[in-house]
Amino acid sequence: MAKYVYPAIFNKEQEGGYSIYFSDIEGCYTQAESITEGIEKASDALCLILYELEKQGEIIPVSTNIKDIETNPDDIVTLIACDTQFYKNYFESKSVKINVTMPLWLKESGEKNHVNFSQILQDGVKKYLHLQRD
Repeated sequence: MAKYVYPAIFNKEQEGGYSIYFSDIEGCYTQAESITEGIEKASDALCLILYELEKQGEIIPVSTNIKDIETNPDDIVTLIACDTQFYKNYFESKSVKINVTMPLWLKESGEKNHVNFSQILQDGVKKYLHLQRD
């Protein structure tokens, strides 16, 4: 997971707003009503695509120099940054349910003592794997 910067092309729509795309990233596009909203949405779209490419082990395309982007006279080209590590942390840190087997007496004793089984299991697995991540 890494940080990236790619040029985005903002194409002004006749009805208002902008269509936004990245010439370097196939299928990466969005739209917005304003430049400010467009920058936010473009960063989100870019990060999602690059995050998926990283997860699948695909080659990340090289970013074109902003000076080399050919556009229409009304287009706006700007650099968009994203951090796929942020997306990884967000998407992969959600909790999931698993089934655990333990003796009934241990379960009952833990419940009587208000034990948070999920937290203890998480802490134990982190310690076992020598992980520090929360």
